[in-house]
Amino acid sequence: MTMASEPASFLQFQRSQPRAAVRPAYGSVSTSTVKTRIYFAMAAFAMLYAVIGARLVHLAQMEEAPNAAFISAQDSIAASRPDLVDRNGEILATDIKTASIYAEPRKIIDVDEALEGIGSVFPELNNESMRKRLASRAGFIWLKREVSPAQQQAIHRLGIPGIGFLWEKQRFYPGGPLASHIVGSVNIDNQGIAGLEKHLDDSWLSELQKLGFATDRSLEPVKLALDSRVQFVVRDELVKGVERYHAIAGVGIVLDVHTGEVVAMSSYPDYDPNDRAQALDKDRLNRATGGVFEMGSVFKTFTFASAFDSGKVGMNDSFDASRPIRAGGRTINDFHGKNRILSVPEVFIYSSNIGTAKMMLTTGVDYQREFYTRLGLTDRQSNELPENAAPLLPRRWGELAAITASFGHGISVTPMQTATAAAALVNGGYLIPPTFLPRDEIAAKSLGKQVISEETSRKMRYLFRLNVVQPGGSGKRAEVPGYIVGGKTGTAEKVENGRYVSNKRRNSFLSAFPMDDPQYVVLVVLDEPKPEKPGLPATAGMNTAPMVGSIIRRAAPMLGIMPKQTDGTKALEVSY
Repeated sequence: MTMASEPASFLQFQRSQPRAAVRPAYGSVSTSTVKTRIYFAMAAFAMLYAVIGARLVHLAQMEEAPNAAFISAQDSIAASRPDLVDRNGEILATDIKTASIYAEPRKIIDVDEALEGIGSVFPELNNESMRKRLASRAGFIWLKREVSPAQQQAIHRLGIPGIGFLWEKQRFYPGGPLASHIVGSVNIDNQGIAGLEKHLDDSWLSELQKLGFATDRSLEPVKLALDSRVQFVVRDELVKGVERYHAIAGVGIVLDVHTGEVVAMSSYPDYDPNDRAQALDKDRLNRATGGVFEMGSVFKTFTFASAFDSGKVGMNDSFDASRPIRAGGRTINDFHGKNRILSVPEVFIYSSNIGTAKMMLTTGVDYQREFYTRLGLTDRQSNELPENAAPLLPRRWGELAAITASFGHGISVTPMQTATAAAALVNGGYLIPPTFLPRDEIAAKSLGKQVISEETSRKMRYLFRLNVVQPGGSGKRAEVPGYIVGGKTGTAEKVENGRYVSNKRRNSFLSAFPMDDPQYVVLVVLDEPKPEKPGLPATAGMNTAPMVGSIIRRAAPMLGIMPKQTDGTKALEVSY
């Protein structure tokens, strides 16, 4: 019993003793210490991530400028332009891809090495200005736009860090200078700066590009009224004429009299729109619509039309051209005076200044000015080309100014205005605004307005034709068998320092064909032509008239007008 009770007492004794404190083993960590270290680690990681984040933000801020510039450059070069095609679908202007070189200066490791490499391909870029640009902290700069494939490959082989390429659209004109003043040109950013290229931008294309609808997309081609075949003929004859007659410049126009469509227009010297530097040459301006000139005796056609339309002059009337006219202290003479009374047709054929002036005085000064305004000769002409010059009118439209204006002196207009007004004289009397875009006769009729009567138009067609077939007519060298050509010559002395210079002239021939049913007006102007050979005169009948004949001979079949048998010795094909 005693032995059995001992264990119980012992256990009771053990339980009754206080439990000794647990002592931590050597090297162990308390709970509070562990927590502290965990918080410290978390803080350290947080700081690390904060530093990394701050660095990323800094880098992002550093890259923001170049990225923005890069994106802006990409956007500007990605804008497409529609092809320009002639009335037969021949391409006049199109986009092609070309490489341009850019630099990211912040990424360039060795500026001197980069500059040396770039200069080996483009020596003009190896200069101090380029060194400063490459050494800057800029994010994006253009080095060279529109480089050749060989130049692009040469830069690529150098492997310079921070130098890259962007493929952009470059405007290409397959015909070169063929229709440069009509088509126009673009700047290095493919934005229209002249001709129809600028017209497209101003009317709709630039807005479409801003909205992003012209980026890397194929746009519908824009068709022009121009016929490239006829354009080639006009330019070819103009170039040959300028050379043959030693002129300094020339203009040629072919205009559809029923629609106002400009089928061909050339101003020479012209320029190659693929070479933008040529367009800056002042001698290569568009003289057809952007230059104003005294047109000389071709203006007599408008005086005759006004006289007929007024009802005060008829075909059977006559005027005394035996003596000069004195007006405003000046004497008006004829170039080759007949010194006698002339019938109305003779005044036209012999191009009498005296007879024309008296015809104008019959209708009156105020009527003349109103008639010129009716024909669109006193206001700036409107068409698709931005290059349209305003006419120069007499400061005071008195009797002397009206007399000289009646034969084309003292009033300056564009050749296109002259051709447009002439079309109204032969098409039945409708003044139709010119256009470089396709237009049918229905649309033209709605835009046109009757400025002279059909009867007056018939009389003008008769006189035009008579001047070509009548012996002594100034336009006889424009005759083309089978095409019933008619026209009027014009010779105007040029003005220098406020005075007319007798040895410098501007010659022109204003024509239409076929005169029994006119379809086209043809106008050729030569600036300062010289005699083809010593001893020959340098009159319009000797140079611009035969040039018009050559244009009609070559271009008429292209325009669908076939020759027909006519009696070239008479004017009976056209009656009044």
